[in-house]
This record gives sequence, C-alpha cells and structure tokens, in this order.
Amino acid sequence: MEILGTTLRICVDDLDPSVAFYEGLTGSEALRFERGGVRVAAVGCFLLMSGPEAEIEVLRRVAATIAVDDVDAAHKALTEGGARVLAGPVATPVGRNLIAVHPDGAVFEYAARRPSA
Repeated sequence: MEILGTTLRICVDDLDPSVAFYEGLTGSEALRFERGGVRVAAVGCFLLMSGPEAEIEVLRRVAATIAVDDVDAAHKALTEGGARVLAGPVATPVGRNLIAVHPDGAVFEYAARRPSA
C-alpha cells in the first residue's frame, strides 16, 4: 500500500457558502456528491460535509482521509498491524474506502480515489 496524501475533513452547517470560500482559496472546483443524507464537497485537499447532526456527529470522529493506491492492501496492512476496521471496504461515488481505528484509538478513512472495477 502506498499513501498518496491526506484530505482534511471539515463539518459545516451550510455547505454552499463554505464551498464558495474553499473554491476561492484553492482555485479548484468542488466535486459534489451526497451519501447517506450528508452533502459532501471535495475541494482541493478539503472535504466539506453538511447534513443531519446524527450523521455529522459520527463523521467528526474521523480525523482525516488518507488517500491510498489500493484499499485492499490498506485493509491488509491495517489489520495485520492491529487496527480494527469499522466499515468497508465499500464502493463510494469517487472510489472505494474503509474506516479503521488504529491501535492508539485514532480513527481514519482510507480511500482510493478511482472507481472500482
């Protein structure tokens, strides 16, 4: 597994003005999608999320999204290293992901940013 980068996760009350700010800041256009009632916008290295408080409360526990070249390889490396996988690997609108708790208690999403075959 190769780690390709990280994405900062930001939960916001109102997605549209936040997207406008981050588009201006990064000079890139947002990729928007919805999942489980949560509206999401990926803008540069930022992942903005807005939705029902019950859903957002869960999302706030995930420290960051770590981009990897292979989610299955990440799954193997994580479990062999003592991490506990909470969800996934599953398909998402932008690729595949999983959520894992590291042995120290930190929670991260691991994602491959391309559609699965």
